[in-house]
Amino acid sequence: FPVTIRSNFGDMTVTSKREFASMEEYNKYQRYRRYAYQVYPYAEKAIRIFKEVQQQTAEMRRGKRKRYTRELQDQLKNEFETPLRNLSKTQGMILMKMIEKEVQAPIYYLIKDLRGNFTAFYWNTLGSFYGHKLKEGYRKGKDNILDMVLDDVNLSYGSDEGPLPATIRLPKKWGKE
Repeated sequence: FPVTIRSNFGDMTVTSKREFASMEEYNKYQRYRRYAYQVYPYAEKAIRIFKEVQQQTAEMRRGKRKRYTRELQDQLKNEFETPLRNLSKTQGMILMKMIEKEVQAPIYYLIKDLRGNFTAFYWNTLGSFYGHKLKEGYRKGKDNILDMVLDDVNLSYGSDEGPLPATIRLPKKWGKE
């Protein structure tokens, strides 16, 4: 279990030594950890942008919100399309799980909320060709190695903004458990 210690030097996390059942698990952990640190800046920026969009569009009507998100998407596409296209399948999965863990909602419902049903359906279908189920979301305990890595690379340390606004419409199964 990681323990966070507050000191004059900031927050520090202390964890016990990791134990693995096999060398294969250890190698998977090292690979996931390396990939997580590679995609960390993208996840951090995506979460920050998502929070800003949620705050900016909270009072907007549907049409204006849609126009705003479309313009923002065009701006971000120029900046991030090439680096994100060059990610491997595993790096993309880790990036999605990092974002899902922080916002506590599956990517599918984030897309659906921001861009609409058809766009969410399109990306869910495209993701399924690569083995990603966007509706599943991050569930702790499903992949122990991934859980360890996401605990090591915690995005919420620098976040003093508090919880996200509750404007994402999730199915009942994604409610507070």
